[in-house]
Amino acid sequence: MNYAFSCAGLGCCLCPPHSLTDGGTWVTCVRAMGHGTPNNMNWAGLLQNLLVVVHLQQFICGSVRFPIPEEQEPGSLAGSLGKHFPPQYQLLTQEYLWMDKNTGNFYTTEQRMDRESLCPEETKAEECIILHNAVVGPSEDLIQFPVIIEDINDNAPHFENSEIHLRVSEDMTVGTSFILDHQAQDRDAGQNGELHYRLEDSDGVFSLKVEEDGTVIMLVVQTALDRETRDMYHMALVATDCGSEPLSATATLIVTVTDVNDNCPSFSADSPRNVTVPGDSPKNMLVAQVRATDQDSGPNAAIVYSLSPKVSERAKELFSLDSVTGYIRLTQDLQSDNSEVLLLNVLASGHHCPPADTQVTVSILPKANQELTIKIGFIAEHQNQTMVLPENQPPTVLAVLELEGDSSFKGSSLAIESEVPFTLSPQNGKYLLSTSKPLDYEMKSEHYIYVVVQGRSAEGSVIISSRREIRVLVADVNDNAPLFFQSHYQLEVEENNQPGMSLLRVSASDADSGYNGRVTYRLDKHTSTIFNIAPETGQLSVSAVLDREQQGVYKLTVFAQDSGSPPLESVATVSIRVLDQNDNAPVFLTPHFIFFIREDVPPFAQVGGVGVTDPDEGENGNTELHVVNSSGPFVVDNTNGTLRTTNNLDRETDDRYELYLLASDHGRPFALTSTARVTIFVEDINDNQPKVILPSSNSSCQTVSPATIAGTIIAKIYAIDEDSGLNSEMTYTVVAPESVRNSSPFRLDSRSGNITVAQQLLQKDLGMHHLFIVVRDGGKPAPLYTTIWVNLLVNESVGPCNLDRAPTWTGTSDLHQIPSKAPICEVEDTRSAQLTLLVGLGMMLVSTCLLVATVVLYLKQKRRSLRQNKRGHIEEIEIPLRLKDKYYSDD
Repeated sequence: MNYAFSCAGLGCCLCPPHSLTDGGTWVTCVRAMGHGTPNNMNWAGLLQNLLVVVHLQQFICGSVRFPIPEEQEPGSLAGSLGKHFPPQYQLLTQEYLWMDKNTGNFYTTEQRMDRESLCPEETKAEECIILHNAVVGPSEDLIQFPVIIEDINDNAPHFENSEIHLRVSEDMTVGTSFILDHQAQDRDAGQNGELHYRLEDSDGVFSLKVEEDGTVIMLVVQTALDRETRDMYHMALVATDCGSEPLSATATLIVTVTDVNDNCPSFSADSPRNVTVPGDSPKNMLVAQVRATDQDSGPNAAIVYSLSPKVSERAKELFSLDSVTGYIRLTQDLQSDNSEVLLLNVLASGHHCPPADTQVTVSILPKANQELTIKIGFIAEHQNQTMVLPENQPPTVLAVLELEGDSSFKGSSLAIESEVPFTLSPQNGKYLLSTSKPLDYEMKSEHYIYVVVQGRSAEGSVIISSRREIRVLVADVNDNAPLFFQSHYQLEVEENNQPGMSLLRVSASDADSGYNGRVTYRLDKHTSTIFNIAPETGQLSVSAVLDREQQGVYKLTVFAQDSGSPPLESVATVSIRVLDQNDNAPVFLTPHFIFFIREDVPPFAQVGGVGVTDPDEGENGNTELHVVNSSGPFVVDNTNGTLRTTNNLDRETDDRYELYLLASDHGRPFALTSTARVTIFVEDINDNQPKVILPSSNSSCQTVSPATIAGTIIAKIYAIDEDSGLNSEMTYTVVAPESVRNSSPFRLDSRSGNITVAQQLLQKDLGMHHLFIVVRDGGKPAPLYTTIWVNLLVNESVGPCNLDRAPTWTGTSDLHQIPSKAPICEVEDTRSAQLTLLVGLGMMLVSTCLLVATVVLYLKQKRRSLRQNKRGHIEEIEIPLRLKDKYYSDD
């Protein structure tokens, strides 16, 4: 696209397009002198002009570029065209800038320029250039100039993930590096977008290594790792840009140290060494449990228990060892009346490790000595030897336990086997069984308590053992509210949906059981009635058609409530974004635009705004206007939504234009359109002077009989003016000295142009009369005019009247300021003229006695006229009313 540029009197100036970094052309300036180069222009002149043009090209076409930092405050000076172009100035695109029409300075507007939004596709190495159009100079040339939006450090670095996870084996050698794929991004350019990284809270175990170009970040192991000492590191990875006021972002770097098999099993100190078994113990009774540990984790910590091959056959016959749990159990019922001691060598083996070993001594007592029993007195609610306890109760006494049996056993005691949330407290020879902490039904609904009896005989030589199983059931209470799997749901739905459409299903779970865990769903009472939710399933649906133009976002509150007493509930939110469809055609502000414009406006002048809206969004609401069904000189400026002219207007050729505007959006799959009618009235300016039709020429002549009655119309001036209104209202004025006008026997009507006989023609009026008449229009501020000579011959003979040449005006050439209300131009109505005629006739009848005197005066006046003709010239401000009968021309 080429834009005109005035080259200030250099004749013809052509500046080749200046190429920007984005490949666009911002200025092409062309101006021709007249309609072409004159044929008589010499080559030296052309060469001189060409050199001047080249200089002007280097000054203007290559240097008018305006850099401005982004995010400037409104009213900040962005640049000036005043140094490069003459006034005045008008900026055509005023979205981000506005221009002082007198100085050419342009300033930022309220709409700030964000480089990252204006140039989202540009790489950091490219410039962000916004092209602006302006009209400059007295000839109103259209130019285009670029504004380069310079980056400021207004964007902090950003990590896509707030946490970065990395797994490192504990046997990794010092100096090993790992590439971190989670790098930060910075939308700024140059140094503002250049990032530096540092690592915090690493305790010297890790460090960062960054390649010179900053594209590769590696984590380096600085010291030896040991998972058994520390298996996880939380560090801060900080990215900082290089702006003058640096901005930074932090991500948590979590390094998990993975295990290798670098530890072997070993038996713990609490692993049993001596165990006593009653002689009548049943089969599968738990004798003991050996415990070994391995500091490794996962498969590396797997331990396999086994009996040593050196164990006696008797021990192998009576006992079994679980290879996974380390439980030692009886393989048969004991019916032993004698004491017996057996040694069990137990091995604990791990991967690639030599086995660890321990020894367990099992003492079997004679069955006759086992006389102790446990008596239970239940306090808590129980049924069939099973106690029932509600959850969440504080520590509570459940039962009283008492030992009964052979009195030869002294120092006997009760103890609870394994770890359970229960305790035994001795009190007055009895034991109180209590809970050690509140029970939780959701954690475990059933507990088994194994109470072990241990005692010593009177001789003090044998330890006996017995056990009792107690079952405790935990009753559920409504202590858990429903829990949504998501606290916030988001979904998108296209408008114009089918009524009753399912949207999504919310779901909540309740850890309680029975009615306490039965969940129902409901919506907040203030929720629009078009949304419904199934109470049992949580299925959300919409019963009406959604219209994005009415409401684009809905936020629903969903309650999940259990059936407990009292009920508990929880809340989740659902955000529904209604997606736009192209279901609205563009709408004009009015179906019929009417504009008025002067006919002297220059090309590309603004006619008026043609506002159009489209309630859709995005491309569906992005409208474009076109002029259709018209060949008039008009075009739509879609940037500003205005109608402009393309050529000069002429009211006398076309005083009005009828056209139609077509507005179309960019919707898919097809665009929607609408039309509006536009009527443009061209307002008149005073650009046409009056044209006299009659008389046809300045040399035409008309004969008037002396007997013509006063008030008779003897001639008429016919003139037309192609303008309209006041510009076409014409007045007629005789230009002559006041004394001449007062003595003239003719009168001109200033409105109609009629020339009448002002008074009865006398002998002195015989001869040629020349009236120099100015025809003016009513234009403002200065009227236009034309002149005409009206030649009247007062003669008895009515034969044809001829002039050989037109009279010559010798007065002033400036006829603009001659008053149009001279006495000769006064208009008299018909009644006044008749009255004057009657009075004149009466006076003639009464004054017959003065006839002789009148003849004498007539002869004197005739002699005076003849003397004036002999002089050969006319006074500067006088117009002769009677001249000789014939005029001769040298033409």
